Amino acid sequence: MAAEEDRNLIEILEETVPIDITKYIGYVQSPSCGAIATFAGTTRDTFEGKAVLELRYEAYVPMALRCIKSICASARTSWNLTSIAVAHRLGPVPVAEISVFIATSSVHRVDALDACKFIIDEVKASVPIWKKEVYTNGEVWKENSEFLERRDELGNPALINNGRSCCRKKVLDEEGAEKKGCCGEKVKIADA
Repeated sequence: MAAEEDRNLIEILEETVPIDITKYIGYVQSPSCGAIATFAGTTRDTFEGKAVLELRYEAYVPMALRCIKSICASARTSWNLTSIAVAHRLGPVPVAEISVFIATSSVHRVDALDACKFIIDEVKASVPIWKKEVYTNGEVWKENSEFLERRDELGNPALINNGRSCCRKKVLDEEGAEKKGCCGEKVKIADA
């Protein structure tokens, strides 16, 4: 486990400086890897016809880091990955700048690509990072669609009975009792 964590670079950037994508690509690059997959989430200039000035992010950093580490560990159980890098900015992120960047590396492209998609989807669904969209005529806190879908899944007893938590890890102990989920929250499991 420690060796896997050594190959993860996870940063919540509390500065207003842009994310240096070359740093994270360089981190995951390896002579043994035939693939590096990346995702860059940027601030767009419009949303539903409204002009966007910037996004503003806030987070509970210790929990956010713990959740992202858990997501990376979960990705490693499904895909053969060499290295993972995840960076997320806090504070204001102007239009066209990157707020979140993910890089994964693997021997083959399928693992890197699938894991990269999984990681961003899980970050948006379950990590305690909050986004405010600032328009020319106001502002609004936004919920990611992935979060809303996950919330609906958690409220569905059929899905809860499958014993999956926010990062799709088992949350039942051997006796079927409730157990802490991947991000440290208690997950109540409905009776089968």
